[in-house]
Amino acid sequence: MNLPAGLVRLTLPLTLAVVGGRAGPPFPRSPRLRKPLPRFLQLLPLRSVDLVVVANVLLFWALYEGGLGQLMSQNRIPVPYPEWRIYFTAAASSIPLLLREHWPLAAWRIGTLGMFIAAPTVDGLNGLPASAPGIITYVLVVYSVAVRCEREITIGVLIISVLGVAISPSDGHEIVMAAILLAIPALLGYNVRARRLVTRRLAEEERRSKQALAGQAVLEERARIARELHDVVAHHMSVIAIQAEAVPLRAAGDTGRLEEGLREIRALSLSAMTEMRRVLGVLREGDGRPDIAPQPGLGRLEELVGTARSAGLTVTLKLGGDLLGLPAAVSLSAYRIAQESLSNAMRHAPGSTVSMKITRSGAELHIQVANDAGHRSPTETGHVGHGLIGMRERVSMLGGSLWAGPVGTGFAITAILPIVENA
Repeated sequence: MNLPAGLVRLTLPLTLAVVGGRAGPPFPRSPRLRKPLPRFLQLLPLRSVDLVVVANVLLFWALYEGGLGQLMSQNRIPVPYPEWRIYFTAAASSIPLLLREHWPLAAWRIGTLGMFIAAPTVDGLNGLPASAPGIITYVLVVYSVAVRCEREITIGVLIISVLGVAISPSDGHEIVMAAILLAIPALLGYNVRARRLVTRRLAEEERRSKQALAGQAVLEERARIARELHDVVAHHMSVIAIQAEAVPLRAAGDTGRLEEGLREIRALSLSAMTEMRRVLGVLREGDGRPDIAPQPGLGRLEELVGTARSAGLTVTLKLGGDLLGLPAAVSLSAYRIAQESLSNAMRHAPGSTVSMKITRSGAELHIQVANDAGHRSPTETGHVGHGLIGMRERVSMLGGSLWAGPVGTGFAITAILPIVENA
């Protein structure tokens, strides 16, 4: 038979408290509450002692001994109770303290059952439904339940505890006092639980944020390395491919010219390998020391233009302003933009005429590179690929601007890089 939804919601806290609920995992303990054992006890399996557990054991023993002594001294009714009953009552009033740290809900269930069983004995000896040790134990157990259990379970525990007092031989004043006495630790424990959950969530969010930042840093580093490798490989491989094709034609069977051309190809290959080692140096060597070889800059621009001319391009270079005092990042980015522009001209417009103008104007560096169609077929596509993407990334990192697109039958690139000293 299906129960009404409203009745299910009303009885759910009680059901969870009695049979269905489970306590959550314990919250991390503060390191200050765990102390190492002395050196002469280091051979034991335990290397440290939990001060909360020690406090629970000491409190259990104090309440058990105090409750037992009080009950024994009051056991003078006309027909004294058997001693086992006195011992059972004292144990039922204090044993839940030993369980509340690891099994708080089980400790409350055992404590509630023990209170009901021991109530007649306590009432017969001192005229109260519960002893002082039993009240202290029960309050602490309710607090532990509120700290470790969900809100519905805590509500069910509080309701059943108050109902238990109500059906015992108590007057209205005692019921109200019991309800207040039990509500205080329940609310306190609930607030402690809420604060710890928020702290845990914040720590988890912080951990995830750090992981995300680390992952983003890895992706950015991979993109930077890929960009550098593309610039190096694309330029040098383009030159090598053109040289390898042109050398046999220029040699025309002359062994001397063929050997000279092969030496140029070898020199270009060594140069490419050197630059690749510089780029890969950021991955660090096996001994953990980074490669501190300098990255290329505008100081090597003439060498770059000479390589492009040897590959068949007609390059005119104009420089303006002080280009020697540029920040390293700006100089490297300008060099890579010029390098990629020449590489694009080699691949897409072989034999073209390229005009390159790099000038410094105040706090900006202007780069203008343009080429004509060269020997490119009219049906061939223009400059499309990862090179332009790498240019845009470099310019974007420095906060500059880039324009690239066809101009007539050729192609032009204009970049403006802000000159920032800490770039």
